[in-house]
Amino acid sequence: MFFKLACGGRERFDDVLRHGRLFGDDQCFTHECVPCIQSALSRARARAHVRIQLNRVFNLTSPIIAPAHGKRIEVRSSGVHGKGVFALVPIAKGEIIIEYTGEVISWKKAQKRHPHDPSDPNHTFYFHVSKKNVIDALYGGNDARWINHSCAPNCEADEAGGRIFIRTLRKIKAGEELHYDYGLVIDEKYTPELLADYPCRCGSSVCRGTLLSPKD
Repeated sequence: MFFKLACGGRERFDDVLRHGRLFGDDQCFTHECVPCIQSALSRARARAHVRIQLNRVFNLTSPIIAPAHGKRIEVRSSGVHGKGVFALVPIAKGEIIIEYTGEVISWKKAQKRHPHDPSDPNHTFYFHVSKKNVIDALYGGNDARWINHSCAPNCEADEAGGRIFIRTLRKIKAGEELHYDYGLVIDEKYTPELLADYPCRCGSSVCRGTLLSPKD
């Protein structure tokens, strides 16, 4: 999936992180109908809730190769909004479906690189992986960037050594759309107005109604 940053300005670029993904600061909507934060970095910053799995099978000494996904998943129009990623065949629980790939760059370089396309400054493919680095899926990216959010996710994003992997949380049926919880957390007080600024349209029976996750 891609994100629309209508501001086009570097000084507002890093205001928000959504499960590692970046948002800008303006009165715009992302591809998945997520409004951008309307406050400065000093007032609102999200935390990435990527699970750290360094002691699991994910490690740099045993390189991870995500299963070939050409025959297992595809990108097409989503009922949630925009594009989504769908399973073409049944996929077992606990399988790595795909790695979120792209060029690993510094925050400074990401800010300089934004916008990717001056004629369409709203589109980015950034995924925050550390305080210093960002994955830019515009370069070397794959279908993982189109996976949508759900409050009842069937996948999760695992991080290891600066790499992001999408893993199934349960068995996936053929034809089912893949989702993970974006886990957006804003440091300011959650008010009804703020929650309404981040509507969720996943349609699950446990939908929070907002992309904002409960604070720890």
